[in-house]
Amino acid sequence: MEDLNKRIICQSCAMPLKKSEDFGTENDESKSKDFCHFCYKDGKFTDEGITLNEKVDQLVDIAISKLGLSEDLARTMAKTKLPTLKRWKN
Repeated sequence: MEDLNKRIICQSCAMPLKKSEDFGTENDESKSKDFCHFCYKDGKFTDEGITLNEKVDQLVDIAISKLGLSEDLARTMAKTKLPTLKRWKN
């Protein structure tokens, strides 16, 4: 069984990072070790200035439309996971 604690996920949105193209890029075009290509490009966040609550709302919309999750489940998942990620830890 897969150890979920060892899965590599984006430290901004929790997207699984499985393939090279899933990773974002640093300003020198090297691959980011922590962030996906949706969240991080050329060494900066693509949604710079977004708040944690706005990110939760954004991910809830994606989870509903792309994954078919209920809003309650998507919101619970996002509000539980995001604050534990590197970008959102205080």
